Amino acid sequence: MSSVINFLGQLSTTLSFSITFGTVILFGALGEILTEKGGNLNLGVPGIMYIGAIASLAGALKFEGLVNNPNPILCILVCLLCAFVASALGGLLYAFLTISLRTNQNVTGLTLTIFGTGIGNYIGGSLGSVGTVCAENTSRAVKAYFNTLVIKLDELTGTFKIGSLIFHHGFMVYLAIVLAIVLWFFLNKTRTGLCLRAVGENAATADAAGINVTKYKYLSTCIGAGISGLGGCFYVMEYIDGLWETSATIEALGWLAVALVIFATWKPIRCVWGAYLFGLLSWFYFLIPGLFKGSDKIFQMLPYLFTLLVLIMVSLRRRKEDQPPASLGIPYFREER
Repeated sequence: MSSVINFLGQLSTTLSFSITFGTVILFGALGEILTEKGGNLNLGVPGIMYIGAIASLAGALKFEGLVNNPNPILCILVCLLCAFVASALGGLLYAFLTISLRTNQNVTGLTLTIFGTGIGNYIGGSLGSVGTVCAENTSRAVKAYFNTLVIKLDELTGTFKIGSLIFHHGFMVYLAIVLAIVLWFFLNKTRTGLCLRAVGENAATADAAGINVTKYKYLSTCIGAGISGLGGCFYVMEYIDGLWETSATIEALGWLAVALVIFATWKPIRCVWGAYLFGLLSWFYFLIPGLFKGSDKIFQMLPYLFTLLVLIMVSLRRRKEDQPPASLGIPYFREER
């Protein structure tokens, strides 16, 4: 009986970790879906998530240094605003290079990843100059602020904490789910969203129909980058308790977000359960500790293997609704229409 109770407890913890882990890549994937629906393939998602992470942390430290008794809600808004704006500026840089200057999208995206990783680690390392104790206390205060908007319900049982599992997360977990629903509605039920999809499918036809292709590409890329950057914000503020690390974990999560876009076949709602599945696969080794050496690394490979399987299935079935935007990654020059 005790072994069953221990297993249920471990299962509850694993599922909780999976939801938190999945939320990080969910933000990144939702932002990339919006970008790719406009026809731009931005492989700079890992770098953008780095930018969002360091911008939120630096913004919180600066804000708390200027205000004696900072309001928790204002501190949260500063974190989110800094992450979104800084990441959107990264998206603007990518858009300017690929849309206006017509550079190669793949090369530009990879360069943005290197740039974002470098600038994030550089600024993250320099934050130590304000004093280790001060930085840690401030960061943990930000973490506490994020938890002030947590929804709590009574635990339904003593072991398998269902109420705690579903409703005891930081508010950004629920924000990500709401954002996925809003993005689905925008892309499928609004005129603007349908115009954006038309740009991604065939920019020349959309242009001939009077749609401002350049405007749609710029806005989708910048806003999409801003959404992806919120994943970096959530990672540093919630996942690692408001601290900074240089272990390249954010970069790995960024590539996992790109894989999630393919796994979800460019559908926002499917991204939600796909993100949690990726989180469960990455943390499943927690349920079988000591099974064999290196089991955690093997399970962390599973999301990518599942993505490969989805790619194979999509290629074989060739269903129109599961295909990427037809003009994805293809630059549009109006003069060549």
